[in-house]
Amino acid sequence: MITPRLSLTVRWGVPVVAVAMLAAGCGSSDNSGGSGSGTAASKDVSIGMVPSWTDQSGTAYLVKNVLDANGYNVKITELSDNAPIYTALSRGDLDLMTSSWKDGLQKSYWATYGSKLEDLDVYYDGAKSFLAVPDYMSDVTSIEDLPGKAAEFNNTITGIEPGAGLTKVTKEDVMPGYGLDKKFKLQLSSTVAMLTALKQSIAAKKPIVITMWAPFWANSSFPIKPLADPKGLYGKPENLHVISRKGFTSDQPKVANMLKHFKLSQKQYESLENLIVNKYPKGEEAQAVAAWLKANPDFAPNLAQYLK
Repeated sequence: MITPRLSLTVRWGVPVVAVAMLAAGCGSSDNSGGSGSGTAASKDVSIGMVPSWTDQSGTAYLVKNVLDANGYNVKITELSDNAPIYTALSRGDLDLMTSSWKDGLQKSYWATYGSKLEDLDVYYDGAKSFLAVPDYMSDVTSIEDLPGKAAEFNNTITGIEPGAGLTKVTKEDVMPGYGLDKKFKLQLSSTVAMLTALKQSIAAKKPIVITMWAPFWANSSFPIKPLADPKGLYGKPENLHVISRKGFTSDQPKVANMLKHFKLSQKQYESLENLIVNKYPKGEEAQAVAAWLKANPDFAPNLAQYLK
């Protein structure tokens, strides 16, 4: 994933601060207009995203490209975690979140804010969450193998952002469910830090266990394998959604209609994410999306037809 470009640290309990900063204009990635107060007559649309979550950055810049090309003014606002995005959407300070894991990993956010939001549609089917280890660890194939090998992993599971749904499920369900809470600590920081630790461990052929998900480019770029979850504590595969503030469909019916037809296959998703992460420098997501659209020339016209 991409390195976050904000030093703002967000946790449950301080979303008001994050939203106040958002309202003051902090964290914007461009100078185009847009706020959560769009109307049917307005061409302004705002999108919130966590830049280190490339499902969010990729889809946000892809939607922005198509809308900008059709006369809209799209503003992307970057925040360091998902909680303030949901809070901002619920207050009408943002219009859209282009990649929500509301069925599972972000279920608690939807339970809290869903009555003030709209689920526009599913853009990707069958996302998964799991623990993973390097594939050279042939004697570790299941989460059930971990308690007896805690010392090999320095009693540590390397995780991502504290506010991530994956973190919540791992900490509250998976670790106690498999007895890992008695043997392991869940080390939290960021997706970038987790990938750095993974890269270093693989280079040294050392054991490491990480929280991971799919689709995500790292699954094909690092020699890792998912661990079996025989108790099913990570839940069933879930869908990824485009969500909005309440009232967005009535204010922006054409954009909402376009987003109901916004779909990405696994191949499209992974090729877009690969460009963003591995082919273009940090801060050049818009250029990566432009390159992807050039390689997929039918995508934008097919989507833009629903703005008519």
